[in-house]
Amino acid sequence: MNATPTDATPTVTTPAVDAPTDAAGRPVRLGLRENRLQFSLLVVVNIAVGGLVGLERTTVPLIGTDTFGLTSDLAVFSFIIAFGLTKALTNLAAGALTARFRRKQLLVTGWLIGVPVPFALAWAPSWGWIVAANVLLGLNQGLTWSMTVNMKIDLVGPARRGLATGLNEAAGYTAVGVTALVTGYLATSYGLRPVPELIGVVFVVAGLALALVVRDTAGHVALELGRHTKPLPAGEDTGLAATFARTSWRDRSLRGASQAGLVNNLNDGLTWGVFPLLFTDHGLGLAAVGLIKGLYSILWGIGQIPTGHLADRIGRRPLIVTGMLVQSGGFVLALTLLDTPLLAGVLSAVALGLGTAMVYPALIASVSDHAHPAWRANALGTYRFWRDIGYAAGALFAGVLADTLGLDVTVIAAAVLTAASGLLAARWITDHTRRPPA
Repeated sequence: MNATPTDATPTVTTPAVDAPTDAAGRPVRLGLRENRLQFSLLVVVNIAVGGLVGLERTTVPLIGTDTFGLTSDLAVFSFIIAFGLTKALTNLAAGALTARFRRKQLLVTGWLIGVPVPFALAWAPSWGWIVAANVLLGLNQGLTWSMTVNMKIDLVGPARRGLATGLNEAAGYTAVGVTALVTGYLATSYGLRPVPELIGVVFVVAGLALALVVRDTAGHVALELGRHTKPLPAGEDTGLAATFARTSWRDRSLRGASQAGLVNNLNDGLTWGVFPLLFTDHGLGLAAVGLIKGLYSILWGIGQIPTGHLADRIGRRPLIVTGMLVQSGGFVLALTLLDTPLLAGVLSAVALGLGTAMVYPALIASVSDHAHPAWRANALGTYRFWRDIGYAAGALFAGVLADTLGLDVTVIAAAVLTAASGLLAARWITDHTRRPPA
């Protein structure tokens, strides 16, 4: 008797049956149109994922300085370091865990871990509780975001990876931006805590409920494995350690994507901590800071729908390289126009948001292009490990530089580093032959 394929057999190179079925016995097909209901449910799940992390974008750095009296920028940014390290390690583990557990199981687990987060942010009695909440948030984000992107890629197949990742990231980061904007206005009216943080309860309830409803995608993985035009080479190691090495440095394109992802999220971690302090120092209020942070993430989110589609048509590298250079320009704008801080904040948010929108889906699609389905989950986990280490690296980098040389020098250094990363991506990343849309 043929068994229904599961994620526990990722090294299989031919399907167990000609037409795999899902857990309910329904035939499995690849494609966005064919799986539109499940794909749409996962989009809504990622709105909740992004909304939960968006709670922190405007208020938490100011909670550190105003509520708990922190005077060191590095101490303020410690919550981002805790979040980034935890999320990065969870991303890495998530790829390996898909060999033992179904994606749906990991998605539900991630939501259960996230339940205490909004309550801890709202009523934490000390800064240590905020840092601990960010450890839980990192675990939540690492599992839930990893599974939504993996499941969408599973559903649509190779021809629509760019669009699939664009829609996934658009949903998440638009929610980040809208939540940052809303929390800024709520903080203006009701204070930094607890009202702004408690909207996170809605995201936790909705995300968990939908995660219980969505179907697993093990059958779709098996179907793509069976159709893959490039057989897995005999003896090729698909384990986490081998894939980590392959994705981190041995494969030029995967190495190029990993370093670009790291610097991209270094920028996000830096702006997460630096921008609220920089612009409030220059006279802007919480609502204006919320507008800047919200605009950045909303453009980052919505922009990924057209850029993900474009990545399927013109290739990944042009968008990656251009996007990194546009982000670098955004940092330059933030400083050169600082005498008019609201204009500086808005224009830098536009450039950073659009630049990141170019980069984000193209990088994930590029990693998927260069990874065999048998080890793709581990490759994506490795890439997302390096990308989200950027949060911690950005916060550490920003904290040390800001404490020693000031916020302005920190922003200049970020501009230079981002431009250099774009040039490295141009040198290392290659595009596979483009496929016409299915």
